[in-house]
Amino acid sequence: MPALQLQFQGTSVACGLDKIDRSKLYGYIDSEVLDEQQRPCRLATLASDGRTLMPSGGVALAYLSPNGLWRDKGDLKAVNLEGQPIEPVISTFKAPVDLTQTASAEDVLDHNIRMSYLLTPEGDGAAFPPALLSELAAGKIYTFPFSYRGGLTADTAFLMQGHDGSTWLLVGKKTNIQLISFEQQATITDEAGAEEEAEAEEIDFGMM
Repeated sequence: MPALQLQFQGTSVACGLDKIDRSKLYGYIDSEVLDEQQRPCRLATLASDGRTLMPSGGVALAYLSPNGLWRDKGDLKAVNLEGQPIEPVISTFKAPVDLTQTASAEDVLDHNIRMSYLLTPEGDGAAFPPALLSELAAGKIYTFPFSYRGGLTADTAFLMQGHDGSTWLLVGKKTNIQLISFEQQATITDEAGAEEEAEAEEIDFGMM
């Protein structure tokens, strides 16, 4: 994995990224399927005819034009909903990241975090800038666009410190949350009917 170059107040440091996933936290189990002769089974795809079996590697994606003509991936151009070309982003590892923009804890919670990396300085005697560690220890969070290989869009990265003093990089996308509720139905009353019911309920005891 390439090193991430961070720059803070004129000081640069190269960081190694150690991806922390569920397998490292909780462990994992591999399931092996065997046939009646204890031979390992291989995954195959059943074709739409219900009879043809295609082994692993026998299925691929193809790009076709609206007329059904073959198109190479290099011929495709990404556009937005308005049909305007989308400018690709470069990999974050190809240029130093200047830590200037901060974020709040609410900003982090507004994102769907899908990757978490433990950052460690690389090189002999390498260390994070003391001023950066001081601000992270005080609860400050830095944010910047992040793209591992480059592509059409970049994710959002958050640089923060853990309770044990470790430095973490959380990567995710902003979650679009729409709050919904049942519509409050207005109570509709028939005023004329209500008056008739009120008159019917009134009892003149003098008539008894």
